[in-house]
Amino acid sequence: CISSAASDVYKRQEPILTSALVVALAEIGDKTMLLAIVLATRFRKPLPIILGILVATLANHGIAALLGKSIAGLLQGEWFQIAVGVSFIAMAAWTLVPDKLDDDEAKAPRFGAFLTTAVAFFVVEIGDKTQVATIALGAQYQAVVAVTLGTTIGMLLANVPAVYLGNALVERVPLKTVRIVAALAFLGLGVWVLVQAIA
Repeated sequence: CISSAASDVYKRQEPILTSALVVALAEIGDKTMLLAIVLATRFRKPLPIILGILVATLANHGIAALLGKSIAGLLQGEWFQIAVGVSFIAMAAWTLVPDKLDDDEAKAPRFGAFLTTAVAFFVVEIGDKTQVATIALGAQYQAVVAVTLGTTIGMLLANVPAVYLGNALVERVPLKTVRIVAALAFLGLGVWVLVQAIA
């Protein structure tokens, strides 16, 4: 039946869609988004910057999703699912804290727009909330390619407009509201995982 087929398609796409939505919301106002604006202002070459973001995110989030899947493979069971659910709820609280770009991060060395962006994004993303979210999503879905694809789409959805519109985007988008929406998304995901684990 049609509804069953639609349900199967959604289940196959769920890791991509959820990962994209969660990371896109979490990325707005994040320090990597601020870095994208700084680099766009410095180089004024949108395409190499976007390609640098793409390459850095695929590499960083691919490793993060693989780490999440590996942890999940080692620690299967109800308690691990509960830990994943709690980590999403902790991410909800973390998302409410505004980010600020450090001076050292803003002064990335000039090796050209693409290489500077790729290196700076990869480094700044280490330990960032979107990377931590990718680890949790990798643990939840245990689908490295789908989660990496989804989180990368989410990063591009947030950062491509930032590259083209720069500070105007940050000034016009109510970042507090976006952070609240992102926090609610993480909270909802965390509660959903906890309910599945306990049930």
